[in-house]
Amino acid sequence: MLGGGVIASLVLVTLIAILSAVAGVRLESVRALSRRMVPFSGGVLMGVALFWVLPEMAEFFGWPWSIAWTGAGLGALWAIDRFVYPLCPACSGTHAHEKCAEELHGFAGPLLAAAALHSALDGWGLAAAHSGVFNGASGFSGAFVIGIAFHKVPEGIALGAIARAALPSRWAAIAWCAVAQSATLAGGGLESLFAGHLNARDLHALLAIAGGSFLYLGGHAVHGEIKRSGAAPAFLPALTGVAGSSVLRLFVS
Repeated sequence: MLGGGVIASLVLVTLIAILSAVAGVRLESVRALSRRMVPFSGGVLMGVALFWVLPEMAEFFGWPWSIAWTGAGLGALWAIDRFVYPLCPACSGTHAHEKCAEELHGFAGPLLAAAALHSALDGWGLAAAHSGVFNGASGFSGAFVIGIAFHKVPEGIALGAIARAALPSRWAAIAWCAVAQSATLAGGGLESLFAGHLNARDLHALLAIAGGSFLYLGGHAVHGEIKRSGAAPAFLPALTGVAGSSVLRLFVS
């Protein structure tokens, strides 16, 4: 059963994602904004994984197993992204669709399906972070909310812009983006449904895997910006995001 805190967090993150997608649909020509925010968001995700998730997992598993589980999450997402389908298509490639002369026929379905899957994973990780086994981890669930919320902004803007290029109207793009981003709520509900069948060790392992996925998604976002704009425009906002996560962790501790 989801508690009030996790429901509020899930709703907040979902609203942020939907509003960001609306902004992307309506401001599809403003590419510079999305590009600056993507590496910053990637840095935030990597900082959350390194300074929040990994130390908390090390208290339970020890450092070797924590690094192994985190690496498993990173490797799993790399394999899916490389050999199956991009889990975060809104952060992949150049997406220079602002001058499209015609609709991107057949592109909206795979894009929105992958975005929904990614959102469901976000919701699962967020709900797991609120689990009772982490009562002693002060600020841990808050770190997940912050990391996911930051990531949702540029992801939503890019998703909205691409969906607008693939669909016949703004309202259709907004509606389908809202459906995809609402999968965050479904992911949280699934975590609640299956959490009773998982022990503390299983939950810690899942969260370590989630931390690995944060590392992959963050690195993926920064790497994409390096290819588009060069090292300096990518690393500066990314390092700012990493530093912000570490400073926040210091103050919470």
